Amino acid sequence: MYNKDWAKVDVNSVPRLVSTPPGPKSQQMHARAAKYMKGYSSQVRLFPVVFESGKGVTLTDVDGNVYIDFSSGIYVTGLGHCHPKVTEAVQKAAGELMNAHDFTTPIKMQLLEKLAEITPGEGAKKLNGMQLYDSGTTAVEAGLRLMRAATGKFEFISFHRDFHGKTMGAVGLARLDVSQGLRAPGYFLVPRGYCYRCEFRQKYPECGLMCVDYIRTVIKEETAGRVAGIVLEPIQGWAGSVVPPDGWIQAIRKLCDEYGILLMADEVLTCMARTGKMFAMQHWDTVPDVMTLGKGFGNGFPVTAMLVADQYKEVIEKISASTSYGGNPMACAAALASIEVIEEEDLCARSAHLGEILMRRMKQIEASSPIVGEARGLGCLLGLELVKDKATKEPFELAGQIIYQKAFRKGLAWIPAGHILRMSPPLIMDDDVAMKGMDIIEESIFETQKELGY
Repeated sequence: MYNKDWAKVDVNSVPRLVSTPPGPKSQQMHARAAKYMKGYSSQVRLFPVVFESGKGVTLTDVDGNVYIDFSSGIYVTGLGHCHPKVTEAVQKAAGELMNAHDFTTPIKMQLLEKLAEITPGEGAKKLNGMQLYDSGTTAVEAGLRLMRAATGKFEFISFHRDFHGKTMGAVGLARLDVSQGLRAPGYFLVPRGYCYRCEFRQKYPECGLMCVDYIRTVIKEETAGRVAGIVLEPIQGWAGSVVPPDGWIQAIRKLCDEYGILLMADEVLTCMARTGKMFAMQHWDTVPDVMTLGKGFGNGFPVTAMLVADQYKEVIEKISASTSYGGNPMACAAALASIEVIEEEDLCARSAHLGEILMRRMKQIEASSPIVGEARGLGCLLGLELVKDKATKEPFELAGQIIYQKAFRKGLAWIPAGHILRMSPPLIMDDDVAMKGMDIIEESIFETQKELGY
């Protein structure tokens, strides 16, 4: 069962603040590091705390402040910080063999067999072709190369506000800014099934999923008719836990089959019980042709994977798929132990339960707050969208920054994204601790809206 003794925390003891964070040691150490380290995330820029340790559902900074963790290292440590089974597995592997390039090792063999046991699909569609990597964006790039090699086509379609990584091909699947120059040829973006902000000004379900039909227009009018793959996040992460409407994923799958296009599900963020299922695509009983895994796959250890349907797995041989670090014994040990923990502690069910109780609370906040436009998510992948006016839905980024900082100062470590408040608590969190985290968020929202004149 979830939350064994190692991770138990007295709800009355957290958060525990001994100084106003970020405290003096955090400020000093961050300033020393920032002389050299550049390109920090908005999470750090808005709140430059320096963490020293983590255990279960809490984080401790160098000043001794203890925080409730509603971030999981940005969707990574779903099993809790330093889960003893994962820690022991990595330590054991590190003491035996750290790297053997892409040679088979006993622990790699066990991981591959375990993945083949749990991945979706049957027969030729079973996702049992695999390659292991050390970053999500590398796995995504491999998926793009695989789809081109498998189809002999070269174009890709992806969706507004999806995020797939920070290398050239992965960046081409998402929004660009002026610093990144032009999008590579052959990449096309289309509106996503995002009903709160429908780009076609329609209402679901009366819309008949116009956003999916529009893809046919793009294929006909904008592409060369050589689309290798459609790439999507089953549930958006960076864009704010956006869950597509029922039928959207299935309609994309049907469109791919109609045009002979491969479907790639980027589950780097949504895999490993984060949404209440082992893989988010299982919410819609849909099997992609290519799927990427990451983040929670190794519970913090850098390990990712590209999975391919059986009918295409031999194509992996054509794309120079191996890497220096992918599939090293420590990574494989972390991933295998993480999967075993999810199964042994029934964390898919735990994640779904936490999602239900947190969503009820979030919907209450949405109903009572004039600046919360929508509460949404599945499992422990949740978000609140902030707006200046519920009628116009104008994004409220200033409120997002203030609320994020207020809650962090009160002892909640979590994730900002402009006007979106993102939450990804560890799957092992107790109900009362989760509700205390929501107390901090609600208090911070109502303090902020009062200060801003609402």
